[in-house]
Amino acid sequence: MKPVRVVVAGVHGYGRNHLANVRRLAAAGRAELAGVCDTLPPSPGLDVPFSADLPSLIAETGAEVAVIATPIHTHAPLAVAALRAGAHVLLEKPPAPSMEEFERISAAVAETGLACQVGFQSLGSAAVPAAAGALGEPLRGVGVAGSWTRPFTYYSRAPWAGHRRLDGVDVMDGALTNPFAHATATALAVAGADTASSVEGVELELYRANAICCDDTSSARLRLADGTVIAITVSLCGDRRTEPYLHLHGETRSALLFYTLDEIEVDGVRTGFDRVDLLGNLLAHIREGAELLVPLERTGGFTRLLDEIRRAPDPLPVDGFRTEPSRLVLPGIEGLVARAAAELKTLSELGFPGGPGSRAATGPKTVRPETVRPETVWPETVLRAGSRQVATYLQRGDLQPTDAPRPHLHPVRTLGGTVVTESRPADHVHHFGASVAISDVNGVNFWGGSTYVPGAGPRILPNHGRQRRRSLRPVPGGFAESLDWVGPDGTVLASEERTLTTRVLPGAWALDVAFTLDNRTGAPLSIQSSACKGRTGAGYGGFFWRAPKDSTGLEVFTEGTSGERAVHGGLSPWLALTCDDWSLLFVQTLGLDPWFVRVAEYPGVGPALAWDAPLSVPDRLERAITVVVADGRLTTRRASALAAELLTS
Repeated sequence: MKPVRVVVAGVHGYGRNHLANVRRLAAAGRAELAGVCDTLPPSPGLDVPFSADLPSLIAETGAEVAVIATPIHTHAPLAVAALRAGAHVLLEKPPAPSMEEFERISAAVAETGLACQVGFQSLGSAAVPAAAGALGEPLRGVGVAGSWTRPFTYYSRAPWAGHRRLDGVDVMDGALTNPFAHATATALAVAGADTASSVEGVELELYRANAICCDDTSSARLRLADGTVIAITVSLCGDRRTEPYLHLHGETRSALLFYTLDEIEVDGVRTGFDRVDLLGNLLAHIREGAELLVPLERTGGFTRLLDEIRRAPDPLPVDGFRTEPSRLVLPGIEGLVARAAAELKTLSELGFPGGPGSRAATGPKTVRPETVRPETVWPETVLRAGSRQVATYLQRGDLQPTDAPRPHLHPVRTLGGTVVTESRPADHVHHFGASVAISDVNGVNFWGGSTYVPGAGPRILPNHGRQRRRSLRPVPGGFAESLDWVGPDGTVLASEERTLTTRVLPGAWALDVAFTLDNRTGAPLSIQSSACKGRTGAGYGGFFWRAPKDSTGLEVFTEGTSGERAVHGGLSPWLALTCDDWSLLFVQTLGLDPWFVRVAEYPGVGPALAWDAPLSVPDRLERAITVVVADGRLTTRRASALAAELLTS
């Protein structure tokens, strides 16, 4: 089938992701990058036609699709121009900054008969239609919770950033309308009310902590024609990034939809779902007549909310924030956001002063979130040793393909509360606490970052895979998980069963990790490290623990051997990494692989599945490791005794 010729408009911001996606589809023979459009020249290396005039570029290249990833206020004119030039459109969200401009695009779609798909990626997830039936009873309401953190630089990333209007033009860069736009669109889709006529009423509370014109902390409550309530509360002033979610309310049951992860949690069990790429779906619509997943009309309900925000008074200023060198934090906002979703309430109804009533009575005033004591905690997967929370098991929805997204443990703490993992450090941004990661599985990079190429060295290649969760369920002491190891083309190379459990030891606790990889390719699976390809000593791959780089007094030892150079590549059944504040004792309880060890450059430890030669897996690979986490410094004698006990238990 002939590849679809695609041009991308806006290539210096988020449009870079679209360029990468077009290249991925081109490698599969489905697309061809025909040109790029921007007000600035593209980066070197893009050897395709360039123009600042989108209709002219479409005419010159014969493009059938225009991907538009430009500032919000340019969406309508560019989408209309592209449609009238004869191209189908993939339009980044939000589709337009007002209902008037939304209707302009709608008219152009009707006039031309061409398709306009809107880039609400979450609506490509099979979790969205599954969510409606997850409760087994009618949906009464949907609570939306989102709490992220943004630096000051976020609001200076572009001239329109942080603005509602710029030079008299609506740009609508608020928390509800841009970073958390997916949340609202997903909630409306789950409720089956994504057209503009489905929304009967809107209540708004808009706040700002930062010195900006738009909202960074807000509540919106939508009442739908069928009586369903959608209560949305979000903030960009959280203390940390959390995974946003939809809290689905039935008459007697509830469920959680983590829309960035394509996961639904019911009764403590999480189930993962596939997601269809929206550009791929648009190409299939053009060539095969496939139904569009996010046609423009399906975003009318969201645009109705955006238009209400556009016409609302300016956000109320927020006091009581904590000023840090790079950002502002509203203490306790995460708990308020979660509670609002659980109770289908707005911030003011939870004691956060300054709701619509007080605005009308007194005008803008400051509000103090720290005066409210929320009881609701953010839903996360945590491990406990006895009664103490010692680790969080994360999936992150904000990772790029080059990170090789995967579940990981972070932070992990000693019983005394000291953090013993590090995630996304500056030296290796693809290190994620403690995880299972392999640099090469049949040529696919499940480690993240660069791939070692013989004769050329480390190179960033379009070969990154990800671990896609199929289910996560509680078991005594922890969790059992089912995963698929998926290549960049969507091929499942292996399936995995993993368990993570904890137990309490005298003065410490132990993490037991076991994983089984089942080959799904029909031919022997090849596992390699960079060392297999000629990079001496770089045998990493398997279970890997990244420890904090700023730890003082780092030492590493095994039975009778100490120091990084001595233990690196050794075959001892156990190894200890210690410092002044904590100790980690790693014990291989199933399988015996050489140790990959780093101390001087950064502290990291893991058994190496393919130390210096490829490992062939015809059918199944099984490994297990126990990690003892202790406060203070373990002696060699104590470490040896603990290891012996674990190996014989």
